[in-house]
Amino acid sequence: MAEDDPSVIRSLAVSPQDAVDAYIYSRENPGAAVLRVTPPFHGRMRARLHVYHVDDTELTGAVHVSPAAVIDDEVTADYPVFEEAIVDDTDATVRSRERHAEAVTAWQDRARESIVDAVTIELADGTHRVEIKRVG
Repeated sequence: MAEDDPSVIRSLAVSPQDAVDAYIYSRENPGAAVLRVTPPFHGRMRARLHVYHVDDTELTGAVHVSPAAVIDDEVTADYPVFEEAIVDDTDATVRSRERHAEAVTAWQDRARESIVDAVTIELADGTHRVEIKRVG
């Protein structure tokens, strides 16, 4: 049935904030966050932030798009890594966490401006290229 066929999708509407939030969630937490598209499928679809611990795409027919695929590779490569304070010093740890939070905030601004124009989605029988349209 055509409405169950994700190959009919021509474009995905993506909120840059959803893409950034999904990427950060997956880096900083257990579980995964993706941009999810659910049937019925048509030419223009909205991809929404979805957090899960068990992938249910086989049951739901949903398509999951990695937030890393939607954000420019150079920007994802620059995601700030948290560096734990070497000494057992509460003040040093607090300062380290503050520096990391500031770096992530700066990265978010850059990432929201670095959404790609197209992405390849994985389908049961191959791949399919779709345009990305920024919303919000």
